[in-house]
Amino acid sequence: MVERLIRLATRGSPLALWQAEAVAAKLRAVAAGIRVELVVVDTAGDLNLDRPIGEMGGRGVFVKEVQAAVIEGRAEVAVHSAKDLPSTTPPDLLLVSVPERGDPRDALVGATLSGLAPGARIATGSARRRAQLAWLRPDLTFEELRGNIATRLAKLPPGGAIVMAAAALERLQLQPGVVDVLSVSDMVPQAAQGALALECRAGDALSIALLAAINNVDAFACVSAERGFLASVGGGCDLPVGAHATLDGEVMTVEGVFASLDGKVVLRDRRSGPRTEAASLGSELGSSLFRAGGDLLEPEAEQRTAPS
Repeated sequence: MVERLIRLATRGSPLALWQAEAVAAKLRAVAAGIRVELVVVDTAGDLNLDRPIGEMGGRGVFVKEVQAAVIEGRAEVAVHSAKDLPSTTPPDLLLVSVPERGDPRDALVGATLSGLAPGARIATGSARRRAQLAWLRPDLTFEELRGNIATRLAKLPPGGAIVMAAAALERLQLQPGVVDVLSVSDMVPQAAQGALALECRAGDALSIALLAAINNVDAFACVSAERGFLASVGGGCDLPVGAHATLDGEVMTVEGVFASLDGKVVLRDRRSGPRTEAASLGSELGSSLFRAGGDLLEPEAEQRTAPS
């Protein structure tokens, strides 16, 4: 038997490498006679840690170079944190697989939300997290935070907290003192948070078949709905929008949030329908929220209203 080499393009952070190794293990388990190697790629987001993500173009700064490695033939598969992907896929690539999803929720590290003193500092680079936390606790103050997991943990503000993806803590088996995992009812996650997204070249039949074999159909459907929401509002990690989809048998429910940058106005809504219409459900919900509050992304929004 001729051994087939499958190269996985990935970022070089500890979390990204963990994720790529997890994908490699899944591929080896479903296909005999393949050898899997990692191709580590530096992205713009990794090389410019002193700049806010929004200044670099927002969503996509952690994926373009990884995608280029596959398009140019230096790798067969691109392994992404699905939350980092832009809402559209390059024409040369296919998003084939979303393996079993991790915890989609956000977590406060360093303090509980209720235990934070008035005026406590929260470090996060996410406009979505800042806006929703400001809605829940208008007294909080915020500062920018960038870097890999270890770097962010080292920048915990005295008496305050940082915000991280719960899945990242779980995957790296980190237990950094006080951790308060926030419910989706309090904090709508970033679209596709906790999921991986696997892309390959459109004409690569073998890679398509291998990736399809490790796809989780429920996770793929939920991510499709959340990405549909994101595409309809044109948002990314630099804007205060989020989406979370769940399945109950064949019925999908998508919840979305659309907020002003200062968190004084937060709109939430949901849609339910057949799982076969996942992307459309997300898109319809996003369009509805955008029509209801398309001017809310202005930082000077003044009126505080109750979530819908």
